[in-house]
Amino acid sequence: MKHNPIGVFDSGIGGLTVVKAVKKMLPREDIIYLGDTARLPYGTKSVDAIIQFSIEDTQFLVDRGAKYIVIACYSSASVALDVIRKEFSVPVIGVIQPGVRKAMEVARTGKIGVIGTSLTIYSGAYEKAFKELGARAEILGRACPLFVPLVEEGWVDHAVSRMVAQDYLEPLKKDGIDTLLLGCTHYPLLMKVIRDILGDINYVDASTEVGVELAQNLRRLGLQNPDGMGSTSIYLTDLSMNFKEIGERFLGEPMKNFSRVSLKRYDEKSSHGGKEAK
Repeated sequence: MKHNPIGVFDSGIGGLTVVKAVKKMLPREDIIYLGDTARLPYGTKSVDAIIQFSIEDTQFLVDRGAKYIVIACYSSASVALDVIRKEFSVPVIGVIQPGVRKAMEVARTGKIGVIGTSLTIYSGAYEKAFKELGARAEILGRACPLFVPLVEEGWVDHAVSRMVAQDYLEPLKKDGIDTLLLGCTHYPLLMKVIRDILGDINYVDASTEVGVELAQNLRRLGLQNPDGMGSTSIYLTDLSMNFKEIGERFLGEPMKNFSRVSLKRYDEKSSHGGKEAK
């Protein structure tokens, strides 16, 4: 199993920021990435739909030999992580808890801001994660839905981006947070704008923390690849006109090995590897 790839999935291509972090921490690991671009965004879908999509995404990666699953989609991690862990025998990590652990570690005054998509914030997943880990901090969540289209438009340091960010982040600044947890794969690309508004506080990029925790888990389980080539295979369920440009922005390098795929639909009553739905 140690020579098998790591599987990463997201509703789109923003999860390539997680791939970038994993590659930095684990340069010898081969990675299979699935972006369900035909059905994005997951954040506007029902909880049942997100769980169903997440099962199908995971099955795709498991069918290709993934030894470890990384849920890079915050919406999926918010509502489907426990289901995926029950349905599949391979170990699974989501993007929420690693970032929460780091935020708890660096927070000084006990006021932690969390920004994310509307579903991620209003699901209560972060409050639940902080509570489960024994945090006594005051958690201040703020939905920033327009950040995603701004990043995908390439407006990472633009007057419009600054105006939107000011509106979103000013309440957190007034509340006196000393730590900000970026709860979306797109948000690190807006770091300059965010930092200009909030100033000298602690910033936690959950994508980076996933890479750190994954490396620790692979060592603990004896699953580190000692002699891999560090290849990255990218599968997308739809190819938009500018997917390559946006994807390379997230990945930080050229996208070379990518292809379009269709996902099988699985009956919700069947377990992983179960019967295909009609």
